[in-house]
Amino acid sequence: MNRREALLGLQHEYRVRAEAIRRDLGRSHSPDFAEQAQQRQNDEVLEALLAEAELGLALVNQALARVADGSYGLCLKCGEPISEARLNAIPAAEYCLSCAGAMAGQSSQAARLK
Repeated sequence: MNRREALLGLQHEYRVRAEAIRRDLGRSHSPDFAEQAQQRQNDEVLEALLAEAELGLALVNQALARVADGSYGLCLKCGEPISEARLNAIPAAEYCLSCAGAMAGQSSQAARLK
């Protein structure tokens, strides 16, 4: 399977997942107060899962755009090729391992300073 096909498969998975979550969120709640409270807590979890699925779909769509313009597989930060192993593990990867690690380190440093 080539990269584009793998990304199209992921795109389909994220769409199906997001649609299923939206259906679950659209269901009516029980008239029983205690049960309704539990359902609302479940809705918060579903909303977080929906946000994750939508983010994944956006990243896959961006990767497909990079496939189309010929820049897929190049790090968005340094421009170097992203390793095959990384692309196999994370087909929508935007950054090489070195740049991703550096950015994660900066994020954790910023969080500790707060």
